[in-house]
Amino acid sequence: MKRKLLLTAILAVSLPVTAADAPDLQMHSRIREEGFRNSKVMEIASGLTDLIGARITGSPNMKRANEWTRDKMTELGLSNAHLESWGPFGRGWSYDSCEVRMTSPEALQLYAIPGAWSPSTDGVVRGRVVRAKLQTKEDLEKQKGKLGGAIVMIADPRDMKPRDAAALDRYDEEELAKIGAYGVPAARDRSRWDEYRKRREFRRLLAQFAAEEKIALIIDSGAGDNGSFRIQTSGSWRTEEPVGVPTVTLAPEHYARIARLVETKTPVEIEADVRTKFHTDDLNAYNTLAEIPGSDKRGEVVILGAHLDSWHGGTGATDNAAGCAVMMEAARIIKAIGVQPKRTIRVALWAAEEQGLLGSRAYVEKHLAAWPEPKDPAERDVPPALRRDRGVLILKPEYSKLAAYFNVDNGTGKIRGIYTQENAAVRPIFEKWIEPLRDLGVTTVTMRNTGGTDHTRFDEVGLPGFQFIQDPVEYEALTHHTNWDTYERLQREDLMQAAVVVATFAWEAANRAEMLPRKNVK
Repeated sequence: MKRKLLLTAILAVSLPVTAADAPDLQMHSRIREEGFRNSKVMEIASGLTDLIGARITGSPNMKRANEWTRDKMTELGLSNAHLESWGPFGRGWSYDSCEVRMTSPEALQLYAIPGAWSPSTDGVVRGRVVRAKLQTKEDLEKQKGKLGGAIVMIADPRDMKPRDAAALDRYDEEELAKIGAYGVPAARDRSRWDEYRKRREFRRLLAQFAAEEKIALIIDSGAGDNGSFRIQTSGSWRTEEPVGVPTVTLAPEHYARIARLVETKTPVEIEADVRTKFHTDDLNAYNTLAEIPGSDKRGEVVILGAHLDSWHGGTGATDNAAGCAVMMEAARIIKAIGVQPKRTIRVALWAAEEQGLLGSRAYVEKHLAAWPEPKDPAERDVPPALRRDRGVLILKPEYSKLAAYFNVDNGTGKIRGIYTQENAAVRPIFEKWIEPLRDLGVTTVTMRNTGGTDHTRFDEVGLPGFQFIQDPVEYEALTHHTNWDTYERLQREDLMQAAVVVATFAWEAANRAEMLPRKNVK
């Protein structure tokens, strides 16, 4: 998910760091030796991307990914590797082929990929392209009876500026200092969530309208340039919502050319053959879990998490096979060293992160804590902190046993530090832990919050859940949700460094005398 800095109020009270928080330097050395000399991180990443490919939740590929990661972690020596069902999630989706061509005023193969949860065309569809403003409920009313059988452009072409090919973007010390500096937080604002809800409701109305009007095909423009473009969803996984009509995302250059031709009254004709599948045999989704059992504190748990699902334009390499490979490799490193941690270290690979952090949410609600179900169904998707009335947190038996949760989900870049989520009590602890890691580039412990990834499901119920700071590399510029999100964009040395850093944090958290401090939740 996209990296976001959310500055909110400090809720923790700083506690002194004891001698017991001094890092285990001998173990640090052994972790480095195993992680840098015998790394399997790229082997794991290749299995997820090259062997399995894109991983839409509910699709056959996601099922393969669940089973492959379960079996791989067993092979790496982890225990109790299994799939944990949750749901219902909804219908799965995959696509077999997408052929879209402009046939007039000249023949041109168009770069096109169907939006997730788009239905198939009924064989090859052909027709003249029209542009129609379909952005509000009022727009739909105005277009009634006008678009039957048409191929409809619904977006404005994107304004594209020349730029160099994406460089490997690294944080310098000045940028890290800015991340490390705390600022006065803005008031909590639910307006963006209200906007999200409006967009979701309009998407449902558009799908219903398009089906009733019998639009043949909707074409949209992907964001990006230099050959990359973003592809996400055009339909819904929710079984109670309409399927809509076939929808494809075009490379922005191709989309803009067609838009200009239509604008000048030049007839443009397109033919398209889109073949997709919905999967409804099993409406549940699955998280993959495995662990290294602890010794005398084995009932307490440190979780290493990343999301396993992806979009389908590429093979989900930087988002988020990278995070999964790092977490699996971190656990492998500790297991290979052969020294048992005091607490259990668990790897959790989540489903449906791209649909709203749903897999991690299901885990937290089942095992750890849950807010009461809102009386207003519309409040269900709103983060608890923004609900008008979230009630009293309901604690589960395992709540008191979670020592820490660490997450990786910002691409292939090396780890440069960690967000404390305004938990002031962990800051001096983490600062002690990163001292021996400074030569690897890990220098920053910030009081800031970051959102949009699975650690927030733990943080919002008061548990110590953290996301690492990572070098951006090409994440936002090139690979995030695009057709270029493939194995080739992964940076081997960065992923090796990240696995070593995560293994180090996991070891320290698993062997600390006390569990990590928590924030208050009201």
